[in-house]
Amino acid sequence: MSMLSEDDLRQMMADETARLHAAPDLVDRVMRSSRRNRTKRIRLTAVATAVAVVGTVAPAYLVLAPGSAAVPQVLAGGPVAASETPRPDLTSQAVPEPPAIDDPATPIPSEPPNLGDLGDGKAFGRVKVGYLPDGLQWSHWSVDFGDRYTTSWNYDGDAEGFYCVQIYVYEGEAVQEVDDRVRSYSAEGKGKEVPVGDATGFLIRQWVGEDGMKGTPTIIVDVGEGRRAEVMFSPVYAKKLHSAKAIDRELKKIAKSLTATG
Repeated sequence: MSMLSEDDLRQMMADETARLHAAPDLVDRVMRSSRRNRTKRIRLTAVATAVAVVGTVAPAYLVLAPGSAAVPQVLAGGPVAASETPRPDLTSQAVPEPPAIDDPATPIPSEPPNLGDLGDGKAFGRVKVGYLPDGLQWSHWSVDFGDRYTTSWNYDGDAEGFYCVQIYVYEGEAVQEVDDRVRSYSAEGKGKEVPVGDATGFLIRQWVGEDGMKGTPTIIVDVGEGRRAEVMFSPVYAKKLHSAKAIDRELKKIAKSLTATG
């Protein structure tokens, strides 16, 4: 099993995040976790290899056949395995080193479809955004899977930067998924309905406690024409608004400004 590079893992997680509706900041949390797990894996492999080389008595389950010895074979990203090789004369020969790792190149995944150049980002897909908090720019990033699409805004307009505000739009069959999610939250006593102009929105903090964060402030609203919109603030951006009241007020202002365009 070959080990993915950090860029590959980011791209794959970005694809899955858009399709499966994971937390928008999941990629960065996974990368931090991946680095910690990789360090532990390397340490464990080194210890296992050292024990296999210097040990004079092999456990019974590693004895493969008469005249053969268990030699550790280190696989990238995997556990230590035993391979069968002629037993050397331990009194006159050095114990062979583990074989070199042959790590084939990992194919680079294709980029997910996007919405193209959106200008200031306030009109995307079949929805227009009438209000955004001051200081935000379109991130030059979007994903389009047909019945659901999304884009985001941050301070510097950098597609590789952290998001401040992200909006998902659901159409067609995807509407059922988000409606079911709202019903599930309500049944669990999470979130609350709030007026949004002539419509009703649903305010909730999603993914509370993940990676030590206080959750992603979210409002879900019917924008007409059989569409639902989900407006989210990153936990980091929400901190800058200082209070839950200010967060809810800004979410409702964005949700109220959304209109279907066709």
